[in-house]
Amino acid sequence: MAEKSRKVKSIEREIAELRREILDHDDRYYVLNEPIISDAEYDALMKRLQELEERRPDLITDDSPTQRVSGQPAAGFEEYLHKRPMLSLDNSYSIDDLRDWARRCEKLAGGRNFDYVTELKIDGLSMSLIYEGGRLVRAVTRGDGFRGEVVSNNARTIRSVPLRIKQERESGRAGERGKKGPSPSDTSSVKEIEVRGEVFLPNEVFQQTNRERAEQELPLFANPRNAAAGAMRQLDAKIVAERRLDIFCYQLLFDGNPAFNSHFKSLEWMAKHGFKVNPHRRECRSIDEVVAYCEEWGEKRDDLNYEIDGVVVKVNQVAIQDELGSTSKSPRWAIAYKFPARQASTQLLDVIYQVGRTGAVTPVAVLEPVQLAGTTVSRASMHNADEMRRLGVMRLDWVFIEKSGEIIPQVIKVITERRTGKETEFKFPAHCPVCETKLVKPEGEAVTRCPNPDCPAKLREGLLHFAARRAMRIEGLGVALTDQLTSPRVKRDKKGQVVSGENGEPLQLPPLVRSIADLYTLAENRDELIALERMGTKSADNLLAQIETSKEAGLARLIYGLGIRHVGERTAAIIANHFGSMERLSTASAEELSKIHEIGEVVAASIYEWFQERRHQRLIKRLAQAGVKMEMTRAGGEQVSRVFEGKLFVLTGTLPTLKRDDARAFIEARGGRVSGSVSKKTDFLVAGEEAGSKLTRAQELGISIIDEATLLKIG
Repeated sequence: MAEKSRKVKSIEREIAELRREILDHDDRYYVLNEPIISDAEYDALMKRLQELEERRPDLITDDSPTQRVSGQPAAGFEEYLHKRPMLSLDNSYSIDDLRDWARRCEKLAGGRNFDYVTELKIDGLSMSLIYEGGRLVRAVTRGDGFRGEVVSNNARTIRSVPLRIKQERESGRAGERGKKGPSPSDTSSVKEIEVRGEVFLPNEVFQQTNRERAEQELPLFANPRNAAAGAMRQLDAKIVAERRLDIFCYQLLFDGNPAFNSHFKSLEWMAKHGFKVNPHRRECRSIDEVVAYCEEWGEKRDDLNYEIDGVVVKVNQVAIQDELGSTSKSPRWAIAYKFPARQASTQLLDVIYQVGRTGAVTPVAVLEPVQLAGTTVSRASMHNADEMRRLGVMRLDWVFIEKSGEIIPQVIKVITERRTGKETEFKFPAHCPVCETKLVKPEGEAVTRCPNPDCPAKLREGLLHFAARRAMRIEGLGVALTDQLTSPRVKRDKKGQVVSGENGEPLQLPPLVRSIADLYTLAENRDELIALERMGTKSADNLLAQIETSKEAGLARLIYGLGIRHVGERTAAIIANHFGSMERLSTASAEELSKIHEIGEVVAASIYEWFQERRHQRLIKRLAQAGVKMEMTRAGGEQVSRVFEGKLFVLTGTLPTLKRDDARAFIEARGGRVSGSVSKKTDFLVAGEEAGSKLTRAQELGISIIDEATLLKIG
């Protein structure tokens, strides 16, 4: 009996502790915008509390975090009671969970047929926009789901929020009105129209905002969601306007009730009446179509200019929604399928310092391995010495890491609240960790560099960059082989035995590759190449064939592959198109370079200085002697015509033969420019299979739409 009593008290104590901990994290996340644990860790706490409350339902109270939506109105704003609660969604983390939810819906619906609507789950801040007489009269945050904060002035600074509801953009009926109100074309009897949406910060604005905050030595935002939430809680609307927020709308209510008999019709009505609705919404006839949509966007999420953390799935028919009902916290007819976490917390064990192709020394955090976005992460970047100091990292710190479309995650914040006193400071090195040359930090730059032109690390990274897929495409030249090619070799006799000197030490031979140009003389050292570890005849011959093919990669890829500071793919294509040959580019003045569209003075100076160095001049000469093509030419050798000069293209869908990078290169080589979005300035839309919303937008604007075959023909 005593043991049973102890267990009961143990469960009671754990439930009380979990509630206190979750409520504390709610306050940090929703009110202060300063979370100290990841979403996955928070979900684990909530799941544990739910499990314990299921075992002891007598302990469930109205103020338990499981019984209400998290979040509290911020001080300083008027409170507003939502006519219909803004409930949160239950989460699913696997396809099996999603299918189980669908089966529950089917069972509760009693066998009645229904379909689904899938929408991207925007990682932002929920908001209600309330209209009377067609005019915006109030904007309210979700708050705790029942009471929100009135932020009307702030909402009006968001350009995508209509101040007045537009008339329907097309003639005809938008769909059959549900039983709860008038037809969609006639809203005269509706006293209040409420549109709910998700306020978010576009990725490019988020990155620019953090750059500006770094320059002002202000704390950086951990993610776009925190930046958006922080903006909406500003009392000064001018500050909100500077943040350039955006919104996607996802729910429509007429006098507090669903506007139509299906959710998808509500989305269509909003889109036709001036509200920004996500273009990737989709009606799905079966759960299999829903699963396909989730898997598709799990792969494509990095193509977007805003953060999504999953997919929202809803039963489409409002009558079925009413039958399924809601719990005190979440509707049973909707669920959020969450993608693998892209942000996590872990412990920082050490810092190592990597030297890049330009000599930049980058501090890299060595982490306790943690799961992030479906992979195990043990390293994360901290960019440079200034960023390392700004973060204030110490050995054994707990840190947040994030992966947002980049291969290497980055450390974004130190969780100082978890320090124990055992942490120790790091000291950024004064000398190159590879060649021991004294490091320098040029005035006005954040990056510390190794100035030694012969630093082995710079050669290694330069070779890998030169051989990369977007440069010269020498795919057989990986990290392990590059290390062997750039390292001194042991001399061997004809029988393969190590040859020793007079002192008994093995005789050393210089590396096979001491310059990028040495790649094109490797054929002369084929036997030595074959003798390298894990090479052999076949691998060596495949590598030599790829090196030979790379000679035809083209001028833009060659310029990019040279690794000139500040010259990325886009800049390389621009200057290749402008000059047409390496000879003309190498003799251009800094002034001439700076006058090219999209090339500023800093980039121009970097290009000019690169070509002034004698070792770079020797490199270009050796590459030309090896047969590397130095001019813009067609496959047959004729000069490329600049037929697309001044024309703006947009690419969409999957093209039959060209990859997206190849299509862009084809257009830019002929003087054209490629944009990521359709506008009135677009001249051509190149459309492939599954073209999507860009095709619809181009049709609305009357833009010329061509396929791949037409592009190749006119180019």
